[in-house]
Amino acid sequence: MEQNIADSAAVNLFTINNLWMMMATALVFIMHLGFAALEAGLTQSKNTVNILFKNSVIPALGLITYTVVGFSIMYPGEAFAGSFFGFAGFGVAPGELGLTKDYNVGYTYWTDFLFQGMFAATAATIVSGAVAERVKLSSFLIFSLIFVGVVYPVVGMWKWGGGFLDSLGFYDFAGSTLVHSVGGWGALTGVLLLGPRVGKYRKNRIYPIPGHSLPLAAIGVFLLWLGWFGFNGGSVLSADPGLVSLVLVTTSLSASAGAIGAMVTSWQFLKKPDITMVLNGILAGLVGITAGADLMNPLEAIIIGFVSGVIVVFAVIFFDKVKLDDPVGALSVHLVYGIFGTLVVGVLGDKAGLGQLWSQFTGVAVIGVFVTIISFLLWYSLKKSMGIRVTADEEHEGLDFSEHAMEAYPEFEKVR
Repeated sequence: MEQNIADSAAVNLFTINNLWMMMATALVFIMHLGFAALEAGLTQSKNTVNILFKNSVIPALGLITYTVVGFSIMYPGEAFAGSFFGFAGFGVAPGELGLTKDYNVGYTYWTDFLFQGMFAATAATIVSGAVAERVKLSSFLIFSLIFVGVVYPVVGMWKWGGGFLDSLGFYDFAGSTLVHSVGGWGALTGVLLLGPRVGKYRKNRIYPIPGHSLPLAAIGVFLLWLGWFGFNGGSVLSADPGLVSLVLVTTSLSASAGAIGAMVTSWQFLKKPDITMVLNGILAGLVGITAGADLMNPLEAIIIGFVSGVIVVFAVIFFDKVKLDDPVGALSVHLVYGIFGTLVVGVLGDKAGLGQLWSQFTGVAVIGVFVTIISFLLWYSLKKSMGIRVTADEEHEGLDFSEHAMEAYPEFEKVR
């Protein structure tokens, strides 16, 4: 009788854990809609179809590529523990483990695969915003295919797949570095090789190119905030009530403090409270807490978020001053705060200490160098072989017409 009760409790717990992980997967999927809305809102109306197209195809490409090779590279098995690279074979092959509770104490093989696949596609979505309004669609899709299928899984394996960074004690709970700064480094190399949009920088002056829909951008940020509950909350890898609750609290507090920090800073230094800075402050707070969301107490989460919100304003200004044209602030949010959020694990929270800080720095540096080199080579090869930038006339006309022969707002009169 007691054994039956114990077995029943174990099955129920497994079902609950698996259900939460599937819900978290759905929330991470929602983030792709958030990225699409944010990117479309912060860019010109003449490029909206192109933005929506990229953000619709990226998760589809990402999941297929991750199925074929990415998942097996990222999680090659214990035989590759502590190594730099591993490969478990093409395709997804769970054997008898896929539908039984023997695979993992928390969830099935299938749930694990889909949750990780949603993460993988996010890295390429980050790149999309930074290179928006002038990148050739074909070149971007090829870059995304390789980035999601190979580059991101190799780096992910180094920590989450039991690779050498895991052996060194590097810690990244939900991907400040493994997702966000990986996407940020890919974005940085793309921005460098593409150059700025036509008319952005003239005679040592910065000419803002405002987005066409701040309401759409705001909707995108709130969808991303909602999705982050799955992004961080699902990274607990179970429905543990205490830890999931803590992670959702620290995530929300950091985002909230990021909004306040950006509001105060933009009001003080730009003389007006800037809604785009507040939106970036929310995202900076979310990225900043992601590496250590399970390690921080509420006060530490508020500190991380507020600092993120303050500095993101200056980060946006800095990238503009050095003429790195990033229409949506992806470099300021995902690269800068991917690095910051990872390093702060060694300064605040349960793992704080010089040894941990060194491990965090090592992970950030190694991943930064690797992704930058590989991404640069990818972009450079595409630039020399098929080109990565549309013509000046196509950019002026808008990518909606030149790349897709359609318009997002056909009933509106065009202003040239």
